[in-house]
Amino acid sequence: MLTLTMNPTVDLCWEVGRLEGIGKNRARVRSVTPGGGGINVARGVKRLGGRATAVHTAGGEVGLRLNRLLDEEGVDHVAVDVEGETREALVLVTTDPRHSYHIVPPGPRLRDHEAVWCLDVLERVMAEHPYVVASGSLPGGLPTDFYAAVARRAKEAGCRLVLDTSGPALGAALSEGVFLFRCNRTEAASLTGRDVLALDDARAVNEHLLTTGAAEVAVTTVGALGAVCSTREAHVELHAPPLPGEPLSDAGAGDGMVAAIATRLTAGDEPVDACSLGVAVAAASMLTPSTEPFDPEVARSLHPEVRTRFQRRG
Repeated sequence: MLTLTMNPTVDLCWEVGRLEGIGKNRARVRSVTPGGGGINVARGVKRLGGRATAVHTAGGEVGLRLNRLLDEEGVDHVAVDVEGETREALVLVTTDPRHSYHIVPPGPRLRDHEAVWCLDVLERVMAEHPYVVASGSLPGGLPTDFYAAVARRAKEAGCRLVLDTSGPALGAALSEGVFLFRCNRTEAASLTGRDVLALDDARAVNEHLLTTGAAEVAVTTVGALGAVCSTREAHVELHAPPLPGEPLSDAGAGDGMVAAIATRLTAGDEPVDACSLGVAVAAASMLTPSTEPFDPEVARSLHPEVRTRFQRRG
C-alpha cells in the first residue's frame, strides 16, 4: 500500500526520573525514530509483515535525518523536498511517577507549489497501489481541501483511500467521500457536536458518516472500550481485550490500528475482520512506553480476545 504524511516528524524520546522545577533534569535518550501519521502506519505495516511505501515531505537537516532513519529501518519511502525544516517532536517520559508528555510543534509552512509537487508525486505512484492511507495533520500553508484533492486523485487512479486526520481538512475530505475513515472520540465529537463516551455514541457517529456518503466504512474508537466498525450491512462493536499488563502510553495506538486495518485489507480481509486485528494492535500499543512500536506477537495473542457484537443496519 501507499501512505502519505504531509507533516512528518523526527520523534525524540527522553526519560527522566522525577521532573524537578528547579535545577537540571538529567535525561537519557530512549529513542530517535521517524514519525508522523502515515510514516507510523508504514512502519506498523512492516512490523506486521506487509509492504508499504511512505510518501512524505522532508526539509532541512531534520528532513535529511528523517530520510536516514527510514533507510536504516528498511522502510520504502519517497521524499518530497520542501524548503521549510521538518519538525522534531519530543516525548518526555517520567518514571516517578510514570507519565509521558508529548510536545509537538506545528511543523513547516508549505508553499503552494510544494503542495502541487506532493500531489504530483502521489499521483505518479498511486496507480500501483490498491490502497492509499492518508494520515496525520496538515502543515500550515496547505488548503483545507488538500485531502479532498487526494481523495479525488485516488478515485481517478482506482485506489481506495483510508483517511485518518483531524482539523479543518477533515470536513472537506469527507465531503468528497473516502473508502474508510477512522476517527477517535475527540474527532468524532467535532463532526457531530456530541460527546462520544460509549460504543452506542460511536455507532451513531458511524451511521451519520455512512448515510451522508462520507465513507463506505466508518471506524470510531472509544479509548479503552474498543471501537465500532460500520459498513453498509451492519454496525459491529469490537470490545478491546483485557491487557496483560499496565498500560504505559496511548501514543501510536491509532496509527498502529490503521496499520493493521490497511495490512489486512490489502491481504483481502473484510473490513470488520481487519478492524478486529486493529483493535488488538491498538491494545498492544498501550503496553509500550512513549512512541515505541507495538509488539506484533503480543498483538496476535490479544486478537482472539477481541469480542464482537453485531447489529444489522436498518
